[in-house]
Amino acid sequence: MTTALEVPGPWSHHYVAANGARFHVATLGEGPRTVVLLHGFPQFWWSWRHQMAALADQGFRVVAMDLRGYGTSDKTPNGYDPFTLAGDVAGVIAAMGCSSVDLVGHGWGGYIAWSVAAIHPRVVDRLAVVSAPHPAALLASMWRGGPGVAHVLAMQVPWLPERRLHSSKRNLLAAHLRAWSAPGARWPSPAEVDTYRAAISVWPAAHCALEYHRWLFRSRLRADGRRYRAAIRTPLHLPVLAVYGALDPVLPPARRSRSRWVQGPYREVVVDGAGHFVPEESPTTTTRALVDWLG
Repeated sequence: MTTALEVPGPWSHHYVAANGARFHVATLGEGPRTVVLLHGFPQFWWSWRHQMAALADQGFRVVAMDLRGYGTSDKTPNGYDPFTLAGDVAGVIAAMGCSSVDLVGHGWGGYIAWSVAAIHPRVVDRLAVVSAPHPAALLASMWRGGPGVAHVLAMQVPWLPERRLHSSKRNLLAAHLRAWSAPGARWPSPAEVDTYRAAISVWPAAHCALEYHRWLFRSRLRADGRRYRAAIRTPLHLPVLAVYGALDPVLPPARRSRSRWVQGPYREVVVDGAGHFVPEESPTTTTRALVDWLG
C-alpha cells in the first residue's frame, strides 16, 4: 500500500532523516533555488502534482514532502505540535542540502509554513500560503464558531473520526473534500477521492492527521499553547503571498489573515470560482500566482 503512494511521474522519490523521523519527499528540477511544498488535510505530497512541473520548468528545484504522519513519512506516536512540525520542515530543508528555501503551504501545510517562518526564520526566504490564515487569526477565530471550528471540534471525538476517514460507506474524507470545495466544482473526481482514501487508510495515518486538530484545540489552555501563541506573534520580515479561494466556505474575507503580522512585502490573491482546495480546484491560476511571486 505504501509504495502505491509513490505515484509515478516526472518527479523522483526519496527518503530523508530529520528531527528524529524519516520523511518522504518527491523532487523535480535542478534549479539554484529550492521550493518546498507542504500539503494540507487530508492529503499528501501528491496534492501539488499540478504545480511541481511548472515550477521546475521555471528553474526551481521543487521538493514536495509528506508531513509527519501522512503518506509514507513516519507515523510517530507523538510530535504533532507546531514546534515539532516546524522542526520537521527545517530538518528536511537541511537534509536536502539547503540553507534556506522558498516555502509554500496549503491548509494545515500553510499553518506549518507560517510556524516555520516564525520559529526558524533563517531557513525561509519567501513564504506563500494557500487557504491558510496566520495562526494568530486562526486561533482567534476558534472563539467565533463557524464551519472550520465545527470541523476541528468534531475531530476531538476519540477513534470515530479515524474510522470514518477511511470508511468506504460513510466516508468523512470524500464528504470533507466536496463540502470545502466551491459549489458545483468538478473536483474531486472519484479517482482523486480514491487516491486520498488510500493514503489516509495506511494505518495510523488517519489518527496522526487528526492529532494536528487535537493539539490545536487542547493547547489553548496549556503552557505549550501559550508558548506557541507568543512565538507566532513575532512579525515576519520576509515577503509573503496569501492565496484564497473566493468561494472557500471556511475562510470568508473576515477570517483571512492581514499583513499586520508581516513587515516585509505582502500580497493577497483571491481566486474566483475556487473553494478551499485552490491548488487542485484552480491549478493553472495557483501555479501562475506562485510563479509570479517566486520568480
